[in-house]
Amino acid sequence: MEEPLERLKASTPARIAAGRAGTRPTTREWLVLRADHAAALDAVYGEVPAALLQEHGLFSVDSRCADKEVYLKRPDWGRQLTSEAQDRLRRHCQRRPAVQIVVSDGLSASAVCANLRDILPAFLDALELEGIPPGTPLFIPRARVGILNAVGDILEPETAVLFIGERPGLVSAESLSVYMGYRPRSGKTDADRMVLSNIRKGGTPPAEAGAYLGVLVKRMLEEKRSGVGF
Repeated sequence: MEEPLERLKASTPARIAAGRAGTRPTTREWLVLRADHAAALDAVYGEVPAALLQEHGLFSVDSRCADKEVYLKRPDWGRQLTSEAQDRLRRHCQRRPAVQIVVSDGLSASAVCANLRDILPAFLDALELEGIPPGTPLFIPRARVGILNAVGDILEPETAVLFIGERPGLVSAESLSVYMGYRPRSGKTDADRMVLSNIRKGGTPPAEAGAYLGVLVKRMLEEKRSGVGF
């Protein structure tokens, strides 16, 4: 049995046959578990450095969630922009772009820090290759996926792409998701969106995901649809 068990353990990052000392995990496994749990907490409560936002020219506006505690308790506010944010979008951002890029820490600032430098340039290169000009790239801290509708109501993009940190687990705290949709507006739901998830080291490589996103955006623009009807 040892050989099949070793093959199974090697095929997944899940904790399989980790061992125990009596009724408890071994000291080593317990310490690894505690470290992974701490990394998950850091991902949720961490912040994306301002230097990283400046590096990628991300224009920042706020959701209605003033801090992480509010963000965790009021998902609906994470889908809404403050009045000031709405005014800033109207004043400073390009209207009706072919594709609107939005970045958010979501439930993992660590995911943005670990993946943005690879995935965003790859995506921009793919758009340039396809001749698709992006609008003003945004960073919205403490946002939920539905923030795309709020941005869409104001800027009226043809398509929108949201890079957002996934809920961290005990396998990885650095997993990024990308949600995208055709003409996001009020009333659109998850059924109208598509998603690439598990973008990280050990999952879908971020540079590869960025290149593939360019293909998907081109198809959405050509077919004028997204989501379950895509």
